Parts: sequence; C-alpha cells; structure tokens
Amino acid sequence: MDQSTHEPTHGVLKRTVAAVAALNFGYFFVEFAIAAAIASVALFADSIDFLEDATINMLVLVALGWTAARRRVVGLFLAVCLLVPGLAALYTAWEKFNAPTIPDPTILTLAGLGALAVNGLCALLLSRVRHQGGSLSLAAFLSARNDVAANVAIIGAGLATAATGSMWPDVIVGIGIALVNSGSAYEVYEAAMGESDGDDDDDDRVRV
Repeated sequence: MDQSTHEPTHGVLKRTVAAVAALNFGYFFVEFAIAAAIASVALFADSIDFLEDATINMLVLVALGWTAARRRVVGLFLAVCLLVPGLAALYTAWEKFNAPTIPDPTILTLAGLGALAVNGLCALLLSRVRHQGGSLSLAAFLSARNDVAANVAIIGAGLATAATGSMWPDVIVGIGIALVNSGSAYEVYEAAMGESDGDDDDDDRVRV
C-alpha cells in the first residue's frame, strides 16, 4: 500500500497521542498538588502515572517514523517505564508507615473522579489507534486502560476512608497500582519483542 493511503492514518495517530500527552501532563500537576496536600499514597502514585503516561505518548509521537528495530528498543524502554509508578507507590507507602496520616476522603474521592474522567477519555481515544503503532501505541493504550481501573479503586478508597477513618484503603490502593503496572510492563515487553523488521517498507521506515 502506498504512502498516500497510509498518511491519513498516520496523522490520526499523531494527533491522538499528542492530545493524550497534553491531557496527562496537565492532570499530573493537579493530582500531584492534591496528593502532597492530603498525604495520599494512592494519589501520589497515580500522579506519577500521569507524568509517565505523558512521557510514553510523547515517545510514541517522536518514534512513529522509526524502523521496527528502533521501535523495539523504545518499546522495551517503555516496559521499564511502566514499573515506575509502582515503585513510587511502594516508597510512599513505606514513608506512610513511619508517619501515619489519613487523607481527606472527600478530596481523595473528587481527585479520583477527575482522574477517571481524564483517563477514560484518553483510553477511548487510544483504543481507536492502539494497533497502528506496534508496541508503542499498545503501551500507551494499556497504560490508559490500567489507569481507569486504578481511578475506580481510588474512588473506592476515598469512600472506604470516609467510612472507616483508616489510612489503609489509601495505602492498599497505592500498592495495587504497583501490581497492575507490573503486569502491563510484561505485556509491553512481549509486544516489543514481537516487533518485526519485515514490517518495514523498502526504505526501512515504518508506515502507520
């Protein structure tokens, strides 16, 4: 298939990942500020996840025209990136044990609802292009999809905190985010290793 046939699809994918990167970068600042204000493990881990997602989508954007071999390398790098929020959550949870605090349940729930709205939109946008960029677009979609589930859990943690007055719902959800991201890291690793140089065209450039 010639380049003119592929170009519209290429443009849609680029516009989609650019929009998703901007949404994630913007909400990172919102959620990070809230997490710091109420000392929430779950929100802190999720805010780092927003920054990670912004980075992933920017890498997807710049790597779309690369060869399959180079996409494979970036895909492997992104698999490692998916582990970052989990490690951040574990570290914050450890800090919480040393200085126990209970996050404001109303603010925690509202922040989770805002994150759910942003990630739901991102997942919807990326679901339409997740097969158009190999392991790169798959990484972006999986990350957004996982974030939707994490945000539902954060909302639940806020409600549970209000009901129990305990710090544990927040801590448990933060650790859960770590586990979810570790599973996605393996999925992206498999997808990256499956990138085929045979998918490149005659000028050794990927067409999406």
